[in-house]
Amino acid sequence: TTMFHILFPALTIGLSVYLVALEFFWLRNRDEIYYRMYRFWSKIFAINFGVGVVSGIVLEFEFGTNFSSFSQRVSNVFSPLLAFEVMTAFFLEAGFLGIMLFGWERVSRGIHFLATCLVSLGAIISAFWILAANSWMQTPAGYHLVEGKFMVSDFFSAIFNPSTLVRMGHMTIASFETSAFVIAGISSYFLLKGRHLLLFRRSLGIALVIAALFSPLQIYWGDLSGRQVFHHQPAKLAAMEA
Repeated sequence: TTMFHILFPALTIGLSVYLVALEFFWLRNRDEIYYRMYRFWSKIFAINFGVGVVSGIVLEFEFGTNFSSFSQRVSNVFSPLLAFEVMTAFFLEAGFLGIMLFGWERVSRGIHFLATCLVSLGAIISAFWILAANSWMQTPAGYHLVEGKFMVSDFFSAIFNPSTLVRMGHMTIASFETSAFVIAGISSYFLLKGRHLLLFRRSLGIALVIAALFSPLQIYWGDLSGRQVFHHQPAKLAAMEA
């Protein structure tokens, strides 16, 4: 379930930022090609968003069904992090997604651009809370044990545990890269077929610029992540390298 689910949020995060860039270019240049590009890629974004939400709900149920003993022991730390994700990120995305997808003729251009930005921001915040929870499992902090259960003693330390920011950077860049190469691949397919050449040539160009910027940065951030794992979990790094 995790392997299936992660494919969709990774693409959703990057695509949302890509859509922000497209709408910004359209508002700035008034070039219709950016509007057409936005409408095309927003459909792919919507499909990914929907499948990501559904598979994510299944995954959250599995915390209780597959890892019930673990969930009972860490629920005082883990549950609030997942609740924060719903309240601060998912509600933000869900609240403005309708305006973003269906509000072209119903709201002003400025409001629509704001909706796109807030959906993108919600996707990134969602990733932060999930990665904070995952990072706490790797490098737990801000807790004390009471009768075998983990109780929060410092929420700031639990959220910003030693690996949160490194993992957040690594995953966010990975999402940008994923989207860039998916966009480049789909655009290349249409270019090879000789269909909508201007639209997909522009899409491919922007995607390749994004890939060129973030691929070298990901090499650095991946090394940083590996060093962090070595510092806190040397046995895990040995297993990863094997």
